[in-house]
Amino acid sequence: MPLEQVQPDAVLPIAERRLAGQALRKIVPRSLHARWKPPPNRHDPLQTLVETSRHRIARLLPIRYARMRASPFAFMRGAAAIMAADLAETPASGLWVQACGDCHLANFGTFAAPDGSPVFDINDFDETLPAPFEWDVKRLATSFALDAQARSLGDKAARQLARTVTLAYRMHLTSLARLAPLDAWRSHADVAGFVDAFEEPRLRDREFQRIQAATEASHKGYPKLLEKRRGTWRIRDKLPLIMPITDQYDDTHEIVARTAFSSYQLSLPEERRILVDRYRLVDVAFKVVGIGSVGTFCAIGLFVTPEDGVLLLQLKEAQSSVLAPFAGPSVYANQGQRVVIGQRIIQGQSDIFLGWTQEPRNDQHCYVRQLKDSRVAMIAETMADGALPHYATLCGATLARAHARSGDAARIAGYMGSGGVFDAAIADFAMAYATQTERDWRLFVEAIKAGLIDARES
Repeated sequence: MPLEQVQPDAVLPIAERRLAGQALRKIVPRSLHARWKPPPNRHDPLQTLVETSRHRIARLLPIRYARMRASPFAFMRGAAAIMAADLAETPASGLWVQACGDCHLANFGTFAAPDGSPVFDINDFDETLPAPFEWDVKRLATSFALDAQARSLGDKAARQLARTVTLAYRMHLTSLARLAPLDAWRSHADVAGFVDAFEEPRLRDREFQRIQAATEASHKGYPKLLEKRRGTWRIRDKLPLIMPITDQYDDTHEIVARTAFSSYQLSLPEERRILVDRYRLVDVAFKVVGIGSVGTFCAIGLFVTPEDGVLLLQLKEAQSSVLAPFAGPSVYANQGQRVVIGQRIIQGQSDIFLGWTQEPRNDQHCYVRQLKDSRVAMIAETMADGALPHYATLCGATLARAHARSGDAARIAGYMGSGGVFDAAIADFAMAYATQTERDWRLFVEAIKAGLIDARES
């Protein structure tokens, strides 16, 4: 079975691969990555949004659009397809990795590893696909520029944050390129060290508390999500974000969800299947998630034991990656499998319940993972201004580790070099594309005001 990645050249020594990366600068100078100018034939961004929403649940699209309306950064989060098309028009070194595909600062978070320890990593892989390494770096840098502008920190701070995240990526990937493959594979982000670096004690204590809360959330069983009705655990309704599926007049969605959870177990290794079999599925509910994912089918499955042991799994629809029209289709026909394999490659410690649905003659592909606390995604959005440079460094290093697992770190490091040329180019791109995103967002807001797009929270 082929892996969802581009195999690095493991035959040549590290030094020779670095030289090969340096040679690529003559073909694609690093300064070219600073360029962003919309091509004359650029597709209408609003039309792209409409086209990518055709296969989503129509009644949920107003919620998606309302969330995107909040700010240019929120718009960017829901407009991965727009940026993917734009990135395809930019220079590329030809060095590919297993890309996240939707790499932005809110797509990183702290959660509990299987052994209970805190882990910081990328946490959403719906768009993962092999692609040029620069695409993830440019999207991540742009997200920091947009976030800084939304906080009214000014263009200088925005550019510096974009440069900081790129510098951290370059430096950490260069250090990983020197390691033995197994050592690089086992490396992880030091989230405790990240917080320890804060000079202000109050800020340091605040971030430690938030990281601890995110880490412990899964161990507490999400009590606010559950309630007992007639002696049986049920998922608590929270309309319109969490809607009941079980025991409804129309049981179509319940049948779909239960069948999907059942077929998902076939993708698990035998020992994980034994573990899941010790629980019984007692309730399912529809869940509205994120910004870019709103409108796709997403359900929560509540599994319990006779002694009230609780396991919450999230079933999420996987459509084709937004990168596919430009980077090529996945080697996996099942899009749920594409997401799972990509996540296992990119993440340092993946969820032990990660798997995909396997239903013949069903073209709605899904993947399953353990439900994570929504506060994980909120950490970046509510982080204090003073913590942003530290957070940019952590995200950049984490992305480098993710890329080193599938790409040729020595070639990429050789291409980026030891100076600041690449960092400056990406920062210039981030600022230019942040301006483009704001321009697209304003068109989007005007379309809502004109009644061309329906945006409602409920």
